[in-house]
This record gives sequence, structure tokens and C-alpha cells, in this order.
Amino acid sequence: MFGTKTRRTAARTAGALLTAALLGGTVLTGTAQAHPALPYGTVTAPSGVYERQYPSTDSHILGGLAYRAQVGLKCKVRAQNIDGNPVWYLLRDRQAWVAARYVANTGSVPYCNQV
Repeated sequence: MFGTKTRRTAARTAGALLTAALLGGTVLTGTAQAHPALPYGTVTAPSGVYERQYPSTDSHILGGLAYRAQVGLKCKVRAQNIDGNPVWYLLRDRQAWVAARYVANTGSVPYCNQV
């Protein structure tokens, strides 16, 4: 039905898709990836950033975001200072905080007392 070359190409493609899925990566297609609704943040730290229960490094780690991951931001507070930046963002879709030191925001993020 298919030639040997076609089967090899299909197998390589399937292997790449499986590898990306297992590593938690995304597979880029011919279409552009959509950004989250404004405001959103992009992780700038090459090692990623931890999601915390509260805006402090003493707080429980809930998960993490990889380098260049984009995530919706609900609001911000001033809390523990990380390398000269005291701002922390509350994620829009879950009760988790990330240090603004490692996340570049796009759009205007209101303070949490204004939300």
C-alpha cells in the first residue's frame, strides 16, 4: 500500500509526536499558536518558574511552568522581593502564584485588591 520511504517518514513523524507528548512539549503546526487573553505572562527564566500556593518562596510548590510558557494572569500583589522585584502574579485559571521576576507580562495586570 505505502512504499518503504513513506512508512519510514510516517514512523519518524509519529515518533516525534509521541516524544513531544511524553516530554510535555507542544508540536508546532503550520498555524500560529494563539496567545492567552490579555493580560498574560511569558516565562523568561531558562529553568522555568515554580507555581506557589502563596506569593513567597517559603510557600508550597504546586507545579511549574517551562521556559517561554505563556499563562493568563489575573492580578498582582507586592510580596516577597525576588532579585529586586517584589511583584507576584496570581494565575487566571488556578489558585497559584508566580514571581514576576521570572515572568514578562503582556497587557496591564491590575492589583488584586482591584479585581
